[in-house]
Amino acid sequence: MNIFKKKILLKGPLLTRSGYGEHARFVLRALRSREDMFEIFIQPLQWGQTSWLNEITEERAWIDHTIEKTIAFLQQGGQIDISIQVTIPNEWEKMAPVNIGVTAGIETTKVAAPWIQKGNEMDKIIVVSDHSKKVYEDTAYIMTNNETGEKSELRLNKPIEVVNYPVKIYDKLPDLELDLKNDFNFLCVAQAGPRKNLFNTVKWFIEEFHDEEVGIVLKTNIAKNCLMDREKIMSEIRSYLRNIHDNRKCSVYIIHGDMTDEEMHALYKHPSIDAMVLLSHGEGFGLPLFEAAYSGLPVVTVGWSGHLDFLVDEDGRERFYPVRYDINPIPDEAFWEGVIIKESMWAYPQEKSAKQQLRLCYNDLNSNSSVIDASSQYAVAIHERFSKEKMYKAFCDLVQTPPSEEETEWMQALSEIEIL
Repeated sequence: MNIFKKKILLKGPLLTRSGYGEHARFVLRALRSREDMFEIFIQPLQWGQTSWLNEITEERAWIDHTIEKTIAFLQQGGQIDISIQVTIPNEWEKMAPVNIGVTAGIETTKVAAPWIQKGNEMDKIIVVSDHSKKVYEDTAYIMTNNETGEKSELRLNKPIEVVNYPVKIYDKLPDLELDLKNDFNFLCVAQAGPRKNLFNTVKWFIEEFHDEEVGIVLKTNIAKNCLMDREKIMSEIRSYLRNIHDNRKCSVYIIHGDMTDEEMHALYKHPSIDAMVLLSHGEGFGLPLFEAAYSGLPVVTVGWSGHLDFLVDEDGRERFYPVRYDINPIPDEAFWEGVIIKESMWAYPQEKSAKQQLRLCYNDLNSNSSVIDASSQYAVAIHERFSKEKMYKAFCDLVQTPPSEEETEWMQALSEIEIL
């Protein structure tokens, strides 16, 4: 038994279907891999308008039990050693003697000033990609004291480290019934918001393949996976399609609704799905791209931001179809107070390059089996590089803190006891 087991409070949207929810569950799984070192407590968060998980699993039962344990522990005056807060940085707060802020990523070229200020209140920050780390470290503001007029530079002055997501492995995947009439289909997994660039993706796909029997499958929603959300996104896409190439041969399919992790991985592995395309303006990490790549799908995407952590191999070679881009200011509709700031920029994929790479991917997969083999081989390399054992260990190593003076004295005393 470890008498110095650290009491950790994990704060995050563990039970939501969201990017931050997925990140919080990764943190939980990493901590649970070392329950000999950590005693875990949970403070769940809501996450915007996203849906909540409803599957009955061992993990969900464990979370529910731990939430009840946490409430009782805190009500009785229990003290936490370390807080790990998986949420937007402007919501980080001092909750324990040691506080670690975890953010799922930065999709632009600059973080908001409150993120720097809150980051400097943490003892450590953990991000999910090298892109996020670099942007955090490179962001600076000139601050002016309103009383004295004195100027100073605001920068992050706390350590920041990167831990990527791990791959997921399932012994058995469900059979998905997809009624696709085309022999070749791209897959696009993207929420219908400004950053994901979904409608341009559809438009450029149709313009490139309008006279060919090629499909694109959109796994999408607006905010939730409810019926109202489905009707709204279906209406928007139908209206959009009426304005571009009515007499097209190519097809656009929509998948909407809750899907388990196993079902999503079955989608990536489905024999009717041939390649992944995502033309977003920026990714903190790009989890759907990651899952597609380690499932063996060739990937067409923009050559900028967090997904380069896994789409560029350890020798620096691009292992995807890179779409050229321009870095320009974000549009007004993407502004998010305290999160995506007006003075930040992100990538705008170039239309001509996007169409060229979609075409090149299509031609390669129809004429060159070595491309499929290369994608499968690289998937094996991703599994090795981003195994859950490696990622869990990397995270837990960063959470460990040096022993306190009291713990050091206890260990010294124990080492001096003579065992008869």
